[in-house]
Amino acid sequence: MARLTFKGGIHPYDGKDLSKDKAIVSVLPKGELVFPLSQHIGAPAKPVVAKGDPVLRGQLIAEAGGFVSAPVHSSVSGTVKGIEPRLTVTGTLMDAIIIENDGKYEEVPYEAVDDVSALTKEEIIKRIQNAGIVGMGGAGFPTHVKLSPKEPEKIEYIIANCAECEPYLTSDYRRMLEEPEKLVGGLKVILSLFDNAKGILAVEDNKPDCITLLKQVAKDEPRIEVKALKTKYPQGAERMLIYAATDRMINSSMLPADAGCIVNNVDTIVAVYKAVVEGKPLMERIVTVTGDAIKDPRNFCVHTGTIYAELIDEAGGFKQEPAKIVSGGPMMGFGIYDLNVPTTKTSSALLCMTKDEIAMYEPSNCINCGRCVEGCPEHLIPSRLADYAEHYDEAAFQKWDGMECCECGCCSFVCPAKRCLTQSIKSMRKMILANRKKK
Repeated sequence: MARLTFKGGIHPYDGKDLSKDKAIVSVLPKGELVFPLSQHIGAPAKPVVAKGDPVLRGQLIAEAGGFVSAPVHSSVSGTVKGIEPRLTVTGTLMDAIIIENDGKYEEVPYEAVDDVSALTKEEIIKRIQNAGIVGMGGAGFPTHVKLSPKEPEKIEYIIANCAECEPYLTSDYRRMLEEPEKLVGGLKVILSLFDNAKGILAVEDNKPDCITLLKQVAKDEPRIEVKALKTKYPQGAERMLIYAATDRMINSSMLPADAGCIVNNVDTIVAVYKAVVEGKPLMERIVTVTGDAIKDPRNFCVHTGTIYAELIDEAGGFKQEPAKIVSGGPMMGFGIYDLNVPTTKTSSALLCMTKDEIAMYEPSNCINCGRCVEGCPEHLIPSRLADYAEHYDEAAFQKWDGMECCECGCCSFVCPAKRCLTQSIKSMRKMILANRKKK
């Protein structure tokens, strides 16, 4: 096995050529903005504003509901229209703060810092916490919690996940090209929290321009190294990334910190830089709007709370009515049925396809070919786990390490019988976790 990769994985069509060569465009929201109170793992945020209150851009509108939680800030100036349940991309209703945009974008004053080294570690963590930063690669884990391990002296690697292995997504790619100084600067801020750690910018080798640029920007940083990883899905998954970059392994019962590592997404690290150095809370992110149904696929710098339908308009609308719309990438994203939902801190992409290939397939019986086993990066037997899941056999599912599945979708992708392996396994994992919580 070659260095800087992992065993298993697949090579799907990446679709990145649709948007990767177009610069990021900043868009201003047109209508009301919707801010769900839970844009992260952990307790929902608690509103600190009421209907009729005026707000400024960058103002706190909901405070963290606990240590594992994150505050929410307004991305525009305007007036609070109300606090009510609103539809989210997952298809559920969630309490949200509704703000009428006045179009003025008047901002609160920010407390910038000229010399980060003058701040204590506790002050840096507090600025990250107050900024409401969460993992922006999809999971939404509060960043201040991730950067506060029990034994910080044992952290040896801070890994910047620059792989962006999910097909079609190019937001991290454009961020690396257009703001490499902020990425390296944010990594330096995080490294200042861990005295024994090195920084790794882990980039897939299908991005040679990013590798060259980041090496140039980080050339005078002795604690930061750029590593070129083999291009393969899911190279950017946390466990695969850690193994490829450090040769260390973790399982579902471990945290990256248990292996001396902390992993953060590109956009998250840039948000850390803005929070600590510029004093700005998390209120915008890069979203890829792409797919063969979009007239002008590209990346947008989006104010959180902006409605998805507005992003479709900014991308020129549909050149053909989409048969499938996915929030996120095609491998780990999920289909949505309504574009009248808000972007949040974890909204990475909107994928619009003219064909729903999955719906066209008719699953058949397993032919025992073993392709799912070859592709599984966790070295599982997905066909067997799916059988246990379909028969609700929790004991056998756990005996055969079903909880180690990272839900990457490789098994479903390679299955010639077109079985929905990932979906079956994912459903069983959710059921087991729910039962554990009850007990």
